[in-house]
This record gives sequence, structure tokens and C-alpha cells, in this order.
Amino acid sequence: MAEMTFGSDNHAGLVPEVLEAISSANIGHASGYGADPWTEAAEARLRDTFGDAAFALCLTGTGANVVALSLALRGWECVLAAKGAHIDLDEAGAPERITGSKIETVATPDGRLTPELLEGALRSREQHHVVQRVVSITQSTECGTAYSTAAVQELADWAHAHDMLLHVDGARLCNAAVHNGCGLGEVVPGADIISFGLTKNGAMGAEVVVARNPDLRGPIQNARKQATQLQSKMRFVAAQVDALLTDDRWRLHAAHANAMAARLASGIADVPGVSIDYPVEANAVFAVLPAARIEALAATHQFYIWDAPRNVARLMTAWDTTPADVDALVADIASA
Repeated sequence: MAEMTFGSDNHAGLVPEVLEAISSANIGHASGYGADPWTEAAEARLRDTFGDAAFALCLTGTGANVVALSLALRGWECVLAAKGAHIDLDEAGAPERITGSKIETVATPDGRLTPELLEGALRSREQHHVVQRVVSITQSTECGTAYSTAAVQELADWAHAHDMLLHVDGARLCNAAVHNGCGLGEVVPGADIISFGLTKNGAMGAEVVVARNPDLRGPIQNARKQATQLQSKMRFVAAQVDALLTDDRWRLHAAHANAMAARLASGIADVPGVSIDYPVEANAVFAVLPAARIEALAATHQFYIWDAPRNVARLMTAWDTTPADVDALVADIASA
């Protein structure tokens, strides 16, 4: 049996209903490129979830972000994102290379942009500058924090007032929706385009570009093909989406992951020499650990050092993290 880790929610396997859905879709032949009953069913679920929109099923989070941003940008336009955002640091420059558009970053205290922070980054739209066209936020953020629905609406209103669009990188949208106590369609009000991820919620590889803004819907399939995200055997991606959206099964898994992160944070909060950097609002705990403890902990637990100079460890929980896993890590942190 594989070791349980706190390195990433990507380390977890597939939730049973996804595995079953993939196996069921594997029976017989079906037309390719989305012309199949599974894709039709998945898109019906997506319409029920997100409302009137166009959808493009994709394979990877980076691919979904590239598709979404390529719909929203022209080469002389740019994105405003939080410093440290996934599209900034962790996609090998794919959004900039493929869209030809620059990403400008804004420092934040906890991964969350605000209208006030964006105001400080505004420039005039004159010919020597790239035109600031898209505000991109991550929900939940790379710091494990989540925007409230009111904060997202405020950012959408600000963007639209400045002739800009709001993009949401929703690789962990499920976790943010659980934290906010709402549905996936309600957790990002006012967003023009969303990269909605299910891979971190127990899928094998299922991401969806959701184009709510009518002006962005027309070429969505062309953008997906050019970004190499059109899967010939689309039924296997669609089956995962359908399985996790049926009866809101995504919520069960995200709620469990969030609860395990809260349990972990509570367990180590009072350990001498340990502190927690950000509010724990999704499935990530950023803990400052005494330097002398890190080596011993790393010998028995897998995790990621987020900020080496400050000894900050990122501890991620997943749909299959158990209370016993958490309690074992808590005990080792306390005694290391």
C-alpha cells in the first residue's frame, strides 16, 4: 500500500466513484472528441451547476488556464494576478508563451487580491504599455485561503468597471465552495471565465473551462484544440466530471479534506516553536517549524518546504487523509 503523504492533494488516488465511472465508460466503442453520451451528460451537469455558459473539458489545470486566458486575451494585453499564483510560478511560463500575453503580479498578504491592491497596480492605457485586461484570482488560493463570495463579486465589479475581465483559477474550487457553504456556481459570482478543477478532488485528470461571458464562448473549442487539450477519448474525462457532480459528490470529498486540514492546524497550534502562517480555510496548512525538527519529520512524513529561509512547511490534506494520519503527524511534530 502506498504511503500516505502531506505533500500534495495530487498524491491521492481516485475516489471510488471516479474509478467506477471510468471502468463503466470503457465498455464498447463511442465516438471521439466529445460526441458521446458521457460528454453530453457531463455538460448537462455543468449547466445545472454553473448556469448558462459554454464548457470545454480539459486534461490538466495548466491546460485549462491556458485555454481560459487565450479566450480572454490578445497579445498586447496582460493579466494581473497575485504574486505566487500558479499561472505565475508553477506553469513553466505556459500561459505567457502560448497566449503571448504578459502576467503582472501584485503582492498580497495572504494570496488574496483586493480592489485596493489592484488600484495600486493600475497603469494608463497608452501605446507603450501592455493593456491590463484580465484579473486572475485563485479560489482557493496558493496560501490555503479562500475568497468570500462577497469578495469575489467585489473584484468582478472592480474589473468590469475598469473594462477588464475576471478569471478564476479554480483548481481547488470545491474546497473553497465548502468553506463558503455554497455551490460551485455560487462561489465565484461575477466571474467571466473559470478554470474548474476536479483532479485535486479525486479525479484522474478532469478540468473544465467554464465561459460565462457570452463574448468568450464562441471559440472555446478552437482554443482547447490549439492548447492541445482536446482528448480524443473524451468520454473518460466526461465520466469523471459526471460522477463527481452527481448528487454533489465533490462536496463530500472536499469537506473531508478541509476537515482534516482543520484538525491538523488545531493539533499543532499550541506546539512550542510552531506557528501557522495563514488562516486555514481549505485543505492546506502552512506551518513554521523549528529547523531542528524538519529533518526528523521529513524522514517519516512527506511534505513540501514552501519557504526554506523561514522553515515554512506546506502540509496538504486530501479526500483520503484519515484522522489517524493527521494525529500521527501531529504527534511527531510535537515530539520531534
